[in-house]
Parts: sequence; C-alpha cells; structure tokens
Amino acid sequence: MSKLKKAKTANRPPPKERPAAKQKTVWVVAGLAAALVAVAAGAAWRGMREPANAPAAVTATAPSSAATPSAATPPTAALTTNEVAQAVMVTVELDFGGTTPSIRDALQQVERRSQPADGRGRTFAILDAYGEATPEGKLHMSMHVSMEKPGLGELIFRRTGEVLWKARIIPSAKNAPGEKNLTVIMKDPEGRSAVLDGSKDILRVLDIPLRDAGALVRDRWPDGQECEFTFIYSACGCPVKAKVRRLGDSTVRSTELPVMFPDDPAAMTVINQLMGWVPDS
Repeated sequence: MSKLKKAKTANRPPPKERPAAKQKTVWVVAGLAAALVAVAAGAAWRGMREPANAPAAVTATAPSSAATPSAATPPTAALTTNEVAQAVMVTVELDFGGTTPSIRDALQQVERRSQPADGRGRTFAILDAYGEATPEGKLHMSMHVSMEKPGLGELIFRRTGEVLWKARIIPSAKNAPGEKNLTVIMKDPEGRSAVLDGSKDILRVLDIPLRDAGALVRDRWPDGQECEFTFIYSACGCPVKAKVRRLGDSTVRSTELPVMFPDDPAAMTVINQLMGWVPDS
C-alpha cells in the first residue's frame, strides 16, 4: 500500500518564462459548452482576459507498497485546508503490482471523490499529470489539482483504497473566481510570447492572429520549429504547458506529457480541434 507524507502549503512562484502583461494577447473560449457548439458550427471565439497569477501549491509525496485491495485498512492522508482558486501538487509513488502503466492509464486508477457544500458538481479538478517509472517498478506521478468550490475533495488509489490526498475546500478570501475561460499563449522560437486572439471566426491555430502583434501564428512559427504553448483553463488560473512542433500546416506535440486536462475532456476537444491533434484514446 502507498504511504503518504503530510501535505504542506507553499506559495508557488510565477513561471519563469511567463511573459509580461503588456506582451500578452488573450484567446478565450467563453463558456466551454458554448465553445464546443462554436467549434462545431464554425462560430467565432469571443472574449479576452489576462491570465491569473499562479496559485499557492501543496506537495505530498507517497512511497507505496505492493499491498492488494484485500489488505488491512489502507493509510489515509492528513486532511488539509485549501481555498477555492488555490492549487496543490500531489506527488505519489504507486505500486501496481506488475507492469507500470502510462500516466494516462494510471489516472484511471485514481478516483476523484467530491462532496460539494451545495450538493452540486465537483469541488476540484486535475489540470495535468506527469511522471515516470522508478527503478523499483513503481510509478512516480505528480497531479496538479485546482480547487473549484467549497466542500471536501479526495484522491483515492483504486487498487488499494489508499487516500492519496484529502482536503477541506473553503471559500476564497479574495473575490470568487468567475466562469472558467480557455486562454492560449504561444512562445515562439525567438522567445517572444503572445496570446492568441480568439475574437475572429478562425478555428485553425496557424491562421489565428496574435493580438496587438500584427501577425498570425504562422508568421512567428517557422515550419519544423518547436514552440511552447500555455493553456489556462481553471479556477486557479494555473498554466498547463506543452511543447509543440509545426509540420507544414499541422502541429504535433513534442512529448506526450503532461497529460492535459484529464478531468475536462470538453476543454481538450476544443484544444484538439484548434491544434489539429488526434484525440488521445
């Protein structure tokens, strides 16, 4: 069975490569359900906003044993307290008792359990996840978790019943987060950052204008070159980054990790449509 150290809160510094506000242009899907309809219908993206600051983070590390689900009472993580619009990084080592699965497959073995105070929806979401197998045959995995609404939240390893993370989520001391919007920022090979302008009826990334830059994405992205894309779709305003290579009029991810927005498949539908990526199975 996995063992989990007590989680502790720590402020996460802003990402080093994050561009200054005056350099940013915002591309937004305003209301994800509506955005999917917009994709299907070829409607224009609309709305703009500046990305929020990176939230505070909590890190937990869990070495795991080879216990089976029939073993004695599994360990339980200490209850932590987090505010809405904060984020935590839960890092664990999971023993699957055999072949180590991919991060995507491992996430299927992590149950998300929410008890919202108002009885509706979920209290948190996993934004991204990454990791690798250890020499001991375990899976070292980090999950970036965003707090969405007051209540209780838990992550449970299905194989053993171990509670990997447990938190009481309370209202934010600051203004409550508004509707989540999708923001996409591109950092080109020369290190210039700009945010895609989604106000036009354009659904292919290379043809989208860069707001206040007087250029399209393709103008700053030479064929065969790699760019860093930042996707923001969360209550905490946390960035999810991916390296992407241009191949003619298409794009491909340079690496399969991190697994992006596993709890928001509708968001990934929009991103896949925009980037021209084949959805992950």
